[in-house]
Order: sequence, then structure tokens, then C-alpha cells
Amino acid sequence: MDAKFKHLEFVQGVVNRLSTNSFLLKGWSVVLISALFALSAKEADRGFALLAYIPGLAFWGLDGYFLALERCYRRLYEKVRNTDQKDIDFIMIIDKDQGSKKWCSATFSKTLLVFHGAVVVATTLVVFLYK
Repeated sequence: MDAKFKHLEFVQGVVNRLSTNSFLLKGWSVVLISALFALSAKEADRGFALLAYIPGLAFWGLDGYFLALERCYRRLYEKVRNTDQKDIDFIMIIDKDQGSKKWCSATFSKTLLVFHGAVVVATTLVVFLYK
């Protein structure tokens, strides 16, 4: 039973790192976009507000990538969990078939759509309400 638990720990470690990366990415997204808004207001330049779209969309896509990978590793976790002890091989290879489809599904998932969509909407409001 020790080998199976160890393999599950390895997979869970990857899931935890991906989740942490996603959390940190959301924080950096808000900080960077807020800084661009502050520069926009200070310099009275709408261009800085428009620049906020770049990190907003880039971080959204990267967050979708992390979530897609996390889902793949969760499937691997289930596979290992259902594997007999004698068949544990410690392989960490995930199924990346239809990668772009999985990325799109993760990127436009409810949780990411709400968070990053709100960031993009806020950016749009700042750009259009800018005088």
C-alpha cells in the first residue's frame, strides 16, 4: 500500500503546485492591471488603460492552461487510485489528447470566466469611461 500512497502523493503534489500557480497568477493579474490603471490616471494617458488588456488576457489564457493541466493530473490521480498495488509504476504521464479543446474548456470554465471576465469588463469600463 505504501507505493500506491507515494504515487498518489506525487500526483497530488503536482496538483497543489498548479493550484498555487493559478492563485498567484490571479494576484499578479490584479496588481499589474491596477498599476496600469494608476499610471493611466497619473499620466492622463488612455494608452496605459488599453495596455491592461494584454496582461488581463494573457493571464486568463495562462490560468486556463494551469486549470487544464490540473484536470489532467486529477484524472491521473483517479487512475492511480483505482490501480492495484502490484501495478503501481510511478508514471506521471498525463493524457493531453485534444489539448486545445481541454484548454478552451478550462479557460471558459465558470470560475475563470467570472474572475477574468470581470477583470476584462472592468478594463473595458475604465477605457470607455476615461476622459
